[in-house]
Amino acid sequence: MPASPLHLAAAIVFACALLHTFLAKPIGRLADRWPRHAGLFHFLGEVEVVFGLWALVLAVTMCALAGVSAALSYLETRHYTEPMFVFVVMTIAASRPIGQVTASVIDGIARLLPGDRAVWTVWLGLSAVPLLGSAITEPAAMTLAALMLRERLFVPTLPERLKYLALGVLFVNVSIGGTLTAFAAPPILMVARAWQWDSTLVAGMLGWKAALAVVCNASMATALLAPRLRARPTPMQASGGTVAAAPPAPVSTTGDAMRRPAPAAVVVVHVLFLVLVVASAHHPAIFIGLFLFFLGYTEAYARHQSPLLLRESLLVAFFLAGLVVLGGQQQWWLQPLVARLDAAALFFGALGLTAITDNAAITYLGSLIPNLSAHSRYMLVAGAVAGGGLTVIANAPNPAGVALLRGGFRNASIGFGGLLLGALPPTLVATAAFLLL
Repeated sequence: MPASPLHLAAAIVFACALLHTFLAKPIGRLADRWPRHAGLFHFLGEVEVVFGLWALVLAVTMCALAGVSAALSYLETRHYTEPMFVFVVMTIAASRPIGQVTASVIDGIARLLPGDRAVWTVWLGLSAVPLLGSAITEPAAMTLAALMLRERLFVPTLPERLKYLALGVLFVNVSIGGTLTAFAAPPILMVARAWQWDSTLVAGMLGWKAALAVVCNASMATALLAPRLRARPTPMQASGGTVAAAPPAPVSTTGDAMRRPAPAAVVVVHVLFLVLVVASAHHPAIFIGLFLFFLGYTEAYARHQSPLLLRESLLVAFFLAGLVVLGGQQQWWLQPLVARLDAAALFFGALGLTAITDNAAITYLGSLIPNLSAHSRYMLVAGAVAGGGLTVIANAPNPAGVALLRGGFRNASIGFGGLLLGALPPTLVATAAFLLL
């Protein structure tokens, strides 16, 4: 069936959004060349703004081509549960008490292991926390890992190439680390009900292979980063030896190491909120209500809180909502393309397509293909999760990582090429695990 003018226009708008995503960092640099319009260039250079901005362009285009009623009907029938959930879970997971308990657990484990504690902390942040995403969902795991590693790795003293490697490993490991259950990774969640996949099946088919790849990726990255972590100067060295070195401080995930730890009761309440929100991930009426109670609680006990990451979380939700709006009009060309691929081509096709659209969208379209064999289903999902770290838009939690970590990169922006190169080695490891094991 030939594409309608609206379909073609939607594909063009989607292509423009992708191009804008890849050019976001160069656009941001224009602020230095034309300071009078610095605010505009900084706005256009925000990766999280791109898809929301082009979703507005698509809405206006639909109004012009199909009428206001058709555009409103389309926008109102999109499912925005995932963007709303990511906003809520990211805000709660980034709260000071949650970061405090995560840091304490990771630091306690690192102390028990032989060798340098800073090195073990980074290894755990790149391996254990992404695997924890199978229980607390991938967006929450991304938030916790990014906050924990931000002060360890994404600092001016670390070369950019190593930062991009660490970022690529984190993104890939979060994408594949949620495959131990059937509810934590969006690309698996999209097909679990249609294909009757439960957590036992997913863990036996994908999860154990992903866990091995996560450990391998984290070990590879930590080995390359270890000399830099061990060589980091102490406070005495940094000040020329004029002051006494401070005793080692526990790992801080929020930058509040100098503040008194939150009471145990406050930590328990925050953990309870996080657990209840994760348990109600598919019911926005419940998790939004819980979030409102959470906001009231943090206001009542503000002395035990850091400022909530509302701006960053909202930008990430805006990005994902824009992707929902834009992606809904791409089914006309994506689904036939996926349907024509054989099992081997499905894996690499899904891996490649994931780089230019959300991996959950790829698996969702695959679930609509009738009579897809069990092996083809495996290859489709494996390829989608393996490619989840290649770009910012490849996996739903990636924008959260970008929002939290971009300040540690040059010009406070993350380049498409740098992320792609950094993610290639761990993506190859994940590919080998899924195809060879």
